[in-house]
Amino acid sequence: MTFAVDFAARTDVGLVRSRNEDSGYAGPHLLAVADGMGGHAGGNVASSLVLARLAPLDGDSHGSDTALDILSAAIAEANASLAKEMEIDPELGGMGTTLTALMKAGSHALAVVHIGDSRAYMLRGETFAQITKDHSFVQTLVDSGRITQAEAENHPQRSLVTRVLTGSPDDEPDLSMREPRIGDRYLICSDGLSDYVAFDTIAEVISMGLTPRETTQRLVDLAMKSGAPDNVTCVIGDIVDSSRDVSLKPVIVGAAADRQTPGGTGRSPAEKAAALARAAVGGDEYDDDDSDLSGRRRRPWLRPLLLFVLLLAVLSGASYGGWRWTQTQFYVGQQDGKVAIYRGVPQVLGPFSLSGVEQRTDIMVSDLPEMWRTRLDGEIRTGDLAVAKARVQELQLVAERCRSGGTDISCRTGAS
Repeated sequence: MTFAVDFAARTDVGLVRSRNEDSGYAGPHLLAVADGMGGHAGGNVASSLVLARLAPLDGDSHGSDTALDILSAAIAEANASLAKEMEIDPELGGMGTTLTALMKAGSHALAVVHIGDSRAYMLRGETFAQITKDHSFVQTLVDSGRITQAEAENHPQRSLVTRVLTGSPDDEPDLSMREPRIGDRYLICSDGLSDYVAFDTIAEVISMGLTPRETTQRLVDLAMKSGAPDNVTCVIGDIVDSSRDVSLKPVIVGAAADRQTPGGTGRSPAEKAAALARAAVGGDEYDDDDSDLSGRRRRPWLRPLLLFVLLLAVLSGASYGGWRWTQTQFYVGQQDGKVAIYRGVPQVLGPFSLSGVEQRTDIMVSDLPEMWRTRLDGEIRTGDLAVAKARVQELQLVAERCRSGGTDISCRTGAS
């Protein structure tokens, strides 16, 4: 059976996070999602760097006998690049990323790579099932029989991963082969969907018969209606007959498609991935000059003026009602070397701080690995105090495991 892939990808930063650390890729030979984490600005760099390394594999169909070796080599190269970037820029220390990808392998197979808690699902006929296994603390509880799969879906520690790509040579993804059939539908998503939209609801949407593009839109909308406390990314691939007319232009979303440089000089991994994305869809590389998209010359003084006017508008629009809204928000941070829950948002307006300590804990920040310490700068945000407390419980568990000599990924990324 010769098959083609009809694909689509969509992402959203969500309602809580300030930046998108997910990266998604959908092309005729490759479907992938990477969910970045850790580092001062590292999550988006990690996910975009890994997808930038994988994207060239979409250029052609690889034989089924060599596909896994090709995938493995590309991932090893991407992982080594993570280590190199962290060596160059210490602020990226502790960054990492999940990766779940399907690559066309000849005319009869799909190669699958998976590490972390992003997921791949398959709809075949009326059966919808998860085809990857989470590398997470909660999954170990399920495997040991301590909790049920249903209990795992709402467990407060469900976001605690045990294996991701971190630049370490010990990072080993799962590799496997699948035999696709015409009519199969594959979904790859970050935990921003699977953690907040029920399995049965996802299955219902996947089975509606909507186009891949419509399906990704519906799934992201559902995550948003659920509060979307995390970035959410969905990639759909339908297995169709090769005679069917399908798009050959890849779609890249999230951090890998962001044109903004995370910081520093030179071309960042995120910027390189963005350039690759534009080249893949037939566009020109971004030229950071003073021309707008219509080719007209921009006035160099216009942007500073607009920013100044915008700042005045923001300041003049600040009101008691706005301050009241900030007091419905919470985030996990640190105070005096210990983890704390703050009420408000981690911002300062003039001489005024928009947050204050809501609850102190005895969790020492120094007991946490680097990938968690760097998230205590206001990145872990929520509009629900109960969710913030659940995140603190996760950190408590991580700190206890690391103090007791834990050696998995949650403890070997910089704990001191």
